[in-house]
Amino acid sequence: MDLPPADTPVACDMRTATDTPEERLAEYHRLFGQALIGRERLGDGAVRFRLRDGDGIEAWVRDLAARENACCPFFAFEITATADEVVWDAAVIDNESARAVLDEFYALVDGATETVGDLQARFAERGLTITT
Repeated sequence: MDLPPADTPVACDMRTATDTPEERLAEYHRLFGQALIGRERLGDGAVRFRLRDGDGIEAWVRDLAARENACCPFFAFEITATADEVVWDAAVIDNESARAVLDEFYALVDGATETVGDLQARFAERGLTITT
């Protein structure tokens, strides 16, 4: 997976996004609730989500990853599909704040009841500001 340049700013700019942070978080919860099979850490700067394929999951993951990459360019995503699964790998540049955001991305699976405000507060503590 090709990472962005190391000096890519660790920032999330959703000003041109077609959705809001609240809608994006709810979408992650829907996706993971419907299709998540498993997840794993691949190293200090990468994680993997394994999702059950079918009912447009691959297209949904590709669209969500493209929107995520548009607002958070310090991420790199790779999506592959097998006969039954969609595998979504995510990696970040070698930066402490970027790795902290990757940790939060990995933890999205666990926070089905949290609010965007909770998530934004944790992001801010770890060096990321979300601009809307």
